[in-house]
Amino acid sequence: MTDFIVIGGGIAGTSAAARLSELGQTLLLERETSLGYHASGRSAALYESNYGLASTVALSKASSDFFHHAHGGFLSPRGLMFIAGHGQQDAFSKACETFNVAPIDMETALAKVPILNPETVGQAAFHDAAFDIDTDRMIQTFAKTVRDTGGTVKTGQDVTAITRTTHGWQVTANGETHSAKMLFNAAGAWADPIAEMAGIKPLGFSPMRRSMARIPAPGGHDLTGWPMILDINETWYAKPDAGSLLVSPAEEDPMQPFDAWPDDMVLAEGIARYQDFVTEEVTQLTSSWAGLRTFSPDRNLVLGPATDDPSFFWVAGQGGYGFQSAPAASQYVADQVAGRASELDQATRDALNPQRFA
Repeated sequence: MTDFIVIGGGIAGTSAAARLSELGQTLLLERETSLGYHASGRSAALYESNYGLASTVALSKASSDFFHHAHGGFLSPRGLMFIAGHGQQDAFSKACETFNVAPIDMETALAKVPILNPETVGQAAFHDAAFDIDTDRMIQTFAKTVRDTGGTVKTGQDVTAITRTTHGWQVTANGETHSAKMLFNAAGAWADPIAEMAGIKPLGFSPMRRSMARIPAPGGHDLTGWPMILDINETWYAKPDAGSLLVSPAEEDPMQPFDAWPDDMVLAEGIARYQDFVTEEVTQLTSSWAGLRTFSPDRNLVLGPATDDPSFFWVAGQGGYGFQSAPAASQYVADQVAGRASELDQATRDALNPQRFA
């Protein structure tokens, strides 16, 4: 019998498994043949600590030291630019305050992003405290920590049965049964189905599709120094990536858990909204994909023991904030298991507590 079984090999599961492996023998089970296949592998990979609800911001800020210093750091400079149309001054001012970004004049904005259209872009704001995350190295670093501390990472594991025993849990995957004292549900969009399989009351998670298109560098520009660009109404965003530009419609379409793919019409509508603010027409997509961002009913993360069984832990509801919250979220999970005091304030802990759904 192991101490901990973690179901789900995305960033939530791998980070939790890494922290738990320092407390006891840990087994990480991932259904796909590679880690971070679903939402984690389709992330915009940005660290922006002011983004999200108050509890998410608290987790992101508490993760800062890890991102900047652990294992040589996982961040590289990107920057964030907000843009607004003419006549959107009130919404623009609110966004500047929320995200702590400073307004810049149009000449400065065009120097940073030459394709902006002054006829449609009325205001712009920028700050440099936004960073690209090396997401793959982050997941692999956490997985290596599990292995280095004597734990096991298994991919290609289809969990078909979960049974409560007098000593903990039995999890059957690929015909093999594993036993552990505690079970951690980091199954992303499948968090509720995993809970139901274990006889735990589901919490009502909502997987939401988010699509992405990759387009060639607009106008042949070198995008190396361009920031991420976000419409203040969050109806689209664009981010440089490996010499191309990623454009997302920023949609949140409710879906059942599945291996998501983009809707062509949704992509087209999002690209049209993006094109309204730039001078270069999109004539080609080099690729497109979609992922499921899974939210709890109140859109806060859920980190802690289930109300109906304290040996079943929720590590779920990341809702698109999985990477930027993972270092602190996983630390908080381990702190609870170890009975240690957390650096998170009481309001944040209350917002993350599964007991709020009791």
